[in-house]
Amino acid sequence: MDSPVFLRNRTTLKKLPIIAPSTNTSTKIIYLNHTNTATPLIEVRLPSYNNNQMQRIKPAINSIYHVFNRGVEKRDVFLDDRDRQRFVFSLFAFNDISPVLNHNRLIEVGLPSFDDREKMVEIWAFALMPNHFHLMLKQLTENGITEFMRKIGTGYTNYFNLKYQRAGHLFQGKYKFSLISEMRHYTYLPFYIHMNPLSLTKNAKEIPVNPKKAIQRLEQYKWSSHLDYIGKPNFPSVIDQTELNSLFGGPSQYKNDFAEWIKNKGFKDVDDIAID
Repeated sequence: MDSPVFLRNRTTLKKLPIIAPSTNTSTKIIYLNHTNTATPLIEVRLPSYNNNQMQRIKPAINSIYHVFNRGVEKRDVFLDDRDRQRFVFSLFAFNDISPVLNHNRLIEVGLPSFDDREKMVEIWAFALMPNHFHLMLKQLTENGITEFMRKIGTGYTNYFNLKYQRAGHLFQGKYKFSLISEMRHYTYLPFYIHMNPLSLTKNAKEIPVNPKKAIQRLEQYKWSSHLDYIGKPNFPSVIDQTELNSLFGGPSQYKNDFAEWIKNKGFKDVDDIAID
C-alpha cells in the first residue's frame, strides 16, 4: 500500500489520500508553495500511473479522479434548466450507499437541510455542458465511483427518456476517468472543469487574453461548482470543497490563481487528463 498524501498548512496537518494502491507503483514527493515562503504548504506523495493503465484498473478508495461522460452520438443531454436541476440534485441524492427514496418528491422540495447520508464519493468540482459533464471525485467506499456513476446514469436516463418520450441509451457508453496522479492535475483540474462553460459564450476565443472578463462570465453560469469556490454559495450541499479551499487559500486567492492560469494558457497542464 502506498503512503498517504498529506495536506499541510501552518496550523493543521490533515491526511489527504489521493493515491491508488499498487504493489508495483513508485512514488514521488512534490512541494507546492502558494506564499513564496520557506515552508511548503503542501507535501504530496503521488503514484506513477499512466491513464491507459487506469482504464483497466478500477477506482481505488481515497484516490481522486477526473470523471467524464457525454451524450450518445454527442447529442445534448441537458435541454433546459429543469434537466440541469435534476442532474445536480442527482449528484446529491445518489451519493449514498442506501437506495434513493421518493426521488420525485425530493426534487420538488429541494435539498434537505440535514445530511445523514453515507456517501460513496466526495464531489470536489463539477460542470454541466449541453452534451457532457465533468466531475472531480474522491472515492470513499469500495466501488464507490462505479456505483455512483451507475446510479447517476440509470436515474438520469430514465428521467430523460420519460420526459422526452424516447428509449435507449442516453450516454456514450461507460464513463471515462483519469487518476489525479500529478500535483499540476490536482491544482489545475478544478480550473479546467470550471472553465468549460466559457465555450458557450460569444467571442470565446478572446477569453485567454481577457481573464477578468472570463471570470465575470463564469460568475453568470449557474451549473457548475465555480460559484461556490468564489464564495457565492450555489450548490453547497453537493460539493466537498474543504480540501481545495485549503489549497487555494479561499475565494480571493482562487479567483486570482484562476485568472492567472487562464492568462498563461494553463490548459496544457491538464491535457493528459482532459478526456474530452
